[in-house]
Amino acid sequence: MGTLILLRHGQSQWNLENRFAGWTDIPLTDRGRQDAAACAKVLKKFRFDRAFTSRLLRATQTLDVVLKELKQTAIPIECDSALNERHYGDLQGLNKAETAKKFGEEQVQLWRRSYSTRPPNGESMEDCERRTKPYFLQYILPFVVKGETVFVAAHGNSLRPIIKYLDNLDPEKAATMEIGLCTPYVYTFDGDKIAKKEVLEVPGIVTKGASITETKVKEGRV
Repeated sequence: MGTLILLRHGQSQWNLENRFAGWTDIPLTDRGRQDAAACAKVLKKFRFDRAFTSRLLRATQTLDVVLKELKQTAIPIECDSALNERHYGDLQGLNKAETAKKFGEEQVQLWRRSYSTRPPNGESMEDCERRTKPYFLQYILPFVVKGETVFVAAHGNSLRPIIKYLDNLDPEKAATMEIGLCTPYVYTFDGDKIAKKEVLEVPGIVTKGASITETKVKEGRV
């Protein structure tokens, strides 16, 4: 039996500030590190054979915290830009609420939560899937099918294509699906078939990562 664990990074500084991050290399907040450590506690029953992550700091820091907490830092780790967050183009660095006021919430939601609409000079989710899914199928899934336990720490929009494939979701449902910060998605495989899926609860963490309102940001729901 193989096991695949997918994890979105913890709270980053630009999650906290409600900004579009994309490929901008933003570190975790102290809260993000604390949440990653809390996440490790619910993963303590797993012994990872290898891990994969993006080339962006918020994902690599999350992976580092989890592995250090579990004393599993000696495993092979692959970093690849195929697992990077979706590139938000001209929106990167902009505050989401201010952007919604300028362009309208409907337009911003199209940029963020439609499958094929690109933000100016950025990637659509469809574009992101074109790099993320082939990488997953070629470099990650074969280890799981062989029976290994594989840990992937990445981003909401690079995990969506993977979950879309695993859960057989239609594009629009995948595009609007919420993936919580530091919330493990655990898939158990019997050969190349999924035998079980679990979304593990991590008590007390910040999980929201898709708000475009300042009120939710102030509540810590970013």
